[in-house]
Amino acid sequence: MNEVILTMKGIHKSFPGVHALNGVDLEVRKGEVLALMGENGAGKSTLMKVLTGIYQKDEGEIIYEGKSVEFLSPREAQDAGITIVHQEINMMGQLTVAQNIFIGREFMNGKIIDDKKMNEEAAKLFQRLNIEIDPCEVIDNLTVGKQQMCEIAKAISREVKVIIFDEPTAALTDTEIEELFKIIRDLKKKQLGIVYISHRMDEIKQITDRVTVMRDGEYVGTLITKQCTKDDIINMMVGRTIFEKPKEKSNVKDNAPVVLKVEHLNAGKMVQDVSFELRKGEILGLAGLMGAGRTETARALFGADPIESGEIYVNGKMVEIHSPKDAVRAGIGYLSEDRKRYGLVLEKSVSDNTCLAALERHLKGLFIDRKKCDDKSKEYVEKLKTKTPGVDTPVVSLSGGNQQKVVIAKWLTRDCDILIFDEPTRGIDVGAKSEIYNLMNELVSQGKSIIMVSSEMSEILRMSDRILVMCEGHKTGEIPIEEATQEKIMHAATLRD
Repeated sequence: MNEVILTMKGIHKSFPGVHALNGVDLEVRKGEVLALMGENGAGKSTLMKVLTGIYQKDEGEIIYEGKSVEFLSPREAQDAGITIVHQEINMMGQLTVAQNIFIGREFMNGKIIDDKKMNEEAAKLFQRLNIEIDPCEVIDNLTVGKQQMCEIAKAISREVKVIIFDEPTAALTDTEIEELFKIIRDLKKKQLGIVYISHRMDEIKQITDRVTVMRDGEYVGTLITKQCTKDDIINMMVGRTIFEKPKEKSNVKDNAPVVLKVEHLNAGKMVQDVSFELRKGEILGLAGLMGAGRTETARALFGADPIESGEIYVNGKMVEIHSPKDAVRAGIGYLSEDRKRYGLVLEKSVSDNTCLAALERHLKGLFIDRKKCDDKSKEYVEKLKTKTPGVDTPVVSLSGGNQQKVVIAKWLTRDCDILIFDEPTRGIDVGAKSEIYNLMNELVSQGKSIIMVSSEMSEILRMSDRILVMCEGHKTGEIPIEEATQEKIMHAATLRD
């Protein structure tokens, strides 16, 4: 058993209306990867923010390297050797990779910043981590995955003893994930203590040694990864059994009318001659590898990207969609994969965001009817089981899963008949996923129709009535759920290679 480097005992933290942490315990050992798991809103990120000095605890004790400590700022925690790689990329886009890595601790040549030295040190760091990134490249020119690798390099560039990875693979490709795991294994050999926060069960089984589970701001227990199953972890996380099995047959009625017909849609290189139909009460899964053109197709249908040619019919009537306003008018709602950037006004309340897409229905003269808006918001908070202190709470303070529920509420308030769900459960835990799935099934049972873009094969197979497969901007397959297998989908997803 490895030596304990960090212990958190009986940690409490409250915010107005929320007891976020209620006596939480955590133990991290040298040379191990400890998974920290729990549903969205369980308190994982809050606990790590207390550890790294972003928040101050109300009660409890932090023991680090045998001494009781309290970090009053992230800088104090970093100076002591504790650092965090956040899920949200926190870099300055106009600066170079090297400038971002060493920001605040630049190499100096007299009174002038020594960019040459920083580039050399960054290159050494990338070489050690086996990452191919040009230190002179501007951050904004990199893919999101490469930017995440730079975040990791920045954290490791310090004298680190404990490193926290918060959903580190959310934006990475499979190849980049493998590279990250090599880095983590190397850090283990150097006797670092590693906390790994993720919702991806396969990763947890692959890379971690122990699993600590939180639920509703409390410590539930710790398991040895090799000795537990996926179901063991899920049951601890949600306190109930969640079944995930592929859909065996379509739930769409044989005589269901076509509500959306797309013919020969072209919108840039990533949407080339795409045609398909969507029927009433259907979940149409849109599958494919990264860069297949799925999101681009969804954005074109919603008017977020310009359409070059093609025809779109809603309920048999041809519609012109040049903007999101046109799409909404035609009864199409879009839940973006980047909910924080495109789906929400983060500083506004749950109520404001819920009523945003149907604002004209919540006016009293020239002013917003606040009571009507709040009542509608409360209705959907209850229906969707959104965890929030109240409808006046800023959306930015909610967990990822609950933010997603607010986006869904926005389009339900608008009463759109056609909903495009782009990566609806990205960054969401298994419990919230199950609730989103149940909600989608409930919507189609009420006559709504859904196009679901997803990178998760299990999600495509579980939810879809029919699967449309894309590769490099082209439709390469259409598979009824009764005939769908992972192999068939992957074959169609790589047809143009």
